[in-house]
Amino acid sequence: MTALEQAGYAVVGKTNLHEFAYGITSDNPHYGAVVNPRDAGRIPGGSSGGNGAALAAGWCDVALGTDSAGSIRLPAACCGVVGLKPTHGLVPADGVFPLAPSFDTVGPMARSVGECAALLAVVARTEREAVNGIRAALAWTEHADPLVRARVEAAAALLGAVAVDFPLPGDVGPAFQAEAAAVHRDLFAEHADLYGEDVRRKLEAAFAVSAEAVAASRAEREAYRERALAALEGFDVLLTPTMPSVAPPVGIGDLALRERLISLTRPASALGWPALALPCDAAEDGLPASVQIMARPGADGLVLAVGEALESALRAR
Repeated sequence: MTALEQAGYAVVGKTNLHEFAYGITSDNPHYGAVVNPRDAGRIPGGSSGGNGAALAAGWCDVALGTDSAGSIRLPAACCGVVGLKPTHGLVPADGVFPLAPSFDTVGPMARSVGECAALLAVVARTEREAVNGIRAALAWTEHADPLVRARVEAAAALLGAVAVDFPLPGDVGPAFQAEAAAVHRDLFAEHADLYGEDVRRKLEAAFAVSAEAVAASRAEREAYRERALAALEGFDVLLTPTMPSVAPPVGIGDLALRERLISLTRPASALGWPALALPCDAAEDGLPASVQIMARPGADGLVLAVGEALESALRAR
């Protein structure tokens, strides 16, 4: 925060979020539920849901969030703003309470790609890249609801994206759970009664994961990195839906929503790749759809440049 203040940013407050950043609804049992300014009957996403809501409401210009499986990108998608999960390790996570360290990232959220890029430039070294001749691939739209799919495919067409068969990961969940269990084991043993129900249930499941399952999951994660690099051969960026749907209604609950909502954001977290969530017009129920732009590790400047070009093209239509 010191670097941001020295660059001219002013801290206006701390936003609410999902407990321990381990959830996607931002319904916090200790501090209350974050309300989505786009529609109070819809979740704002999580875990950085307070950031998404504050930006959508116009209460701040930029925000710093954390993302371990989609916690920047899901609020950006639900609230119709922009969010970047940087390459893993690009932004130091010093002072951030961990969730799953080899998945955890810190990144910018804003109402435009340019504002995200400006914030990231203060906290990490990034170089903007030219987008002339960019080769874009498109995948996973078949997993999205009809209007989300249509909006993402229309956005991808503006970049001349080519549909490809890009793999989704196998079961990387146990690797994530093992790290979350290690972070919380001692704290949970002493204060289990203070945890909210959904986080408590996820941690109890994490404590029960076998060593064999964790080892297999870690091996799958490494293998997925190789498969993903091979699948992106010949392309510079990959476009996908950020979420399969628009922001779901409140009241369904984190445990029921989690697996589907993170299904298209978790891959970039498993890979450690940069991934940008960008709104791309209204979809089901008039709520914003979001396109995700991914690239190889270290290509954060390219992702931002492509995002800014696509943002401009969407606004010019």
